[in-house]
Amino acid sequence: MAVAMKAGGGGRTLLSMELPHAVIPRSQSQIRIKPSGTTFIFNPSFSVKPNHRQLVFVTRAADSTQPSSSASVSISNNSNKTVIPDPEFTLAKVSFGVIGLGLGVSLLSYGFGAYFNILPGSEWSAIMLTYGFPLAIIGMALKYAELKPVPCITYSDAEALREKCATEILKQVRNDVIRFRYGDEQHLDEALKRIFQYGQGGGIARRSAPILQKIREEVTEDGKYSLVLVFQAKSLELSDFEKRQAKFASFFGPGIRAEIRKDENDLYEVYLVSETAS
Repeated sequence: MAVAMKAGGGGRTLLSMELPHAVIPRSQSQIRIKPSGTTFIFNPSFSVKPNHRQLVFVTRAADSTQPSSSASVSISNNSNKTVIPDPEFTLAKVSFGVIGLGLGVSLLSYGFGAYFNILPGSEWSAIMLTYGFPLAIIGMALKYAELKPVPCITYSDAEALREKCATEILKQVRNDVIRFRYGDEQHLDEALKRIFQYGQGGGIARRSAPILQKIREEVTEDGKYSLVLVFQAKSLELSDFEKRQAKFASFFGPGIRAEIRKDENDLYEVYLVSETAS
């Protein structure tokens, strides 16, 4: 028996199979089945040796009418650049609230345990309770007023230009937002207050203030160092940032030009580009 599969449109043979003659009697006529444009032909008149099977694959060019499976991929300018981790350890990157609260709770716990003779060192229990209580209170206060650092993405080419091209103000901005702060409502609070003029004529409401989400260090197409501030501002429009573009350049200047963009995630990007040549 021969089994052949033919694709519609040109009658190309895709699969040919031969099975023993005894499977289908010779007297049966040829059967054709056509599901969805594909033809299956059973030809019982084909005679082969018993217990002999032959499987043949015949390749043909694909139909030009079929859609291509390849898709174009958009590659960003920074996709082939290396992101540099920040291995530097400083106390500014440590939460004093966590440290104070941890020490205070530890001293209080051990002090109470020693006082009730559950733990050794009962003669030191009074000192541990005396210092543990204020440490725990201070730790809780710092934890409550804590402002966590924002993520910083640094590309290798930007790191090489930072020391030579970044202005002192840009370096200070970077260092301020990647460390813990205490008492501030948000990062760059003073700068945003002056630029967006909270509660003043022509300004915005304090509740609509943009919130810094992350920063990036990258190199522009013309080879300039750029510090990118990425804000979330659900109540603002791109025009609210664009009309304050000169204020961004003035506040973080001198030697700075500002560019405003909006990315696909509805985040607003403020590019602070250093005019210092490399």
